Amino acid sequence: MKTVAVERGLEPVKRYLQAQGLQVVELTNAVSDATNWACCCVTGADENVMGMQDVQINCPIVSCEGLTPEEVYQRVERYVH
Repeated sequence: MKTVAVERGLEPVKRYLQAQGLQVVELTNAVSDATNWACCCVTGADENVMGMQDVQINCPIVSCEGLTPEEVYQRVERYVH
C-alpha cells in the first residue's frame, strides 16, 4: 500500500486515515518521496500548495476544504488500492 501525504493543519484527517490503516506522512517542502505517495491531502485554503509556486508534485492532490475526515477518506480510497 502506498503512503498518503497530509498537509500540516489537517490533524483530524491524518488521525482518521491512520485509523483506517493507511500509512500517513506529513506533507513538507521536501517532496522527493512524492513518487511513493498515493496522493497528497491539502487544506485547499491556498492555491499555492506548500508556499512554492514552482513546485510540481507527481501525485494526485485531494483538496480537503469543507470535507469531513470521512469524506476525505472516500476520495483517498481510490488512490491507495
